[in-house]
Amino acid sequence: MHKPEDRSQDEDGFTLVELMVVIAILGLLTTFVVLNVLPAQGVAEREKARADIAVIEQALQMYRIDNRSFPSTADGLAALQQAPAGLARPERYRAGGYVQRLPTDPWGNAYLYQFPGQRGQVDIFSYGADGVPGGEDENADIGNWQG
Repeated sequence: MHKPEDRSQDEDGFTLVELMVVIAILGLLTTFVVLNVLPAQGVAEREKARADIAVIEQALQMYRIDNRSFPSTADGLAALQQAPAGLARPERYRAGGYVQRLPTDPWGNAYLYQFPGQRGQVDIFSYGADGVPGGEDENADIGNWQG
């Protein structure tokens, strides 16, 4: 007759309680990471936008030095890559332009440009994550007039 095997204390595997404890710990760690990392992503996006705007502003300054004026609002930032049609002295335009490529803001929108600016000589800005004027936090406007 076959006798049922006795379960021994040293059996391999995990109990349901042990698995539940591990899952609870993983859930707590995930919550901690999400709460601390997601706000940092918003800060990083705003800092990238500020850095892009600074690079564009430097390119516009070089354009102004060479061409004696900033590009018009109508010519926009595209004037940094290709000479606008209405340049008084096209021979002053730098061969190859002033930027290799125009960056988009961290939310995938083109940076906006105004000359003359409402807040400075020129305004270079992004409307933030929501793409509309105004807003707070990640939806706030970011421009070269900010410190």
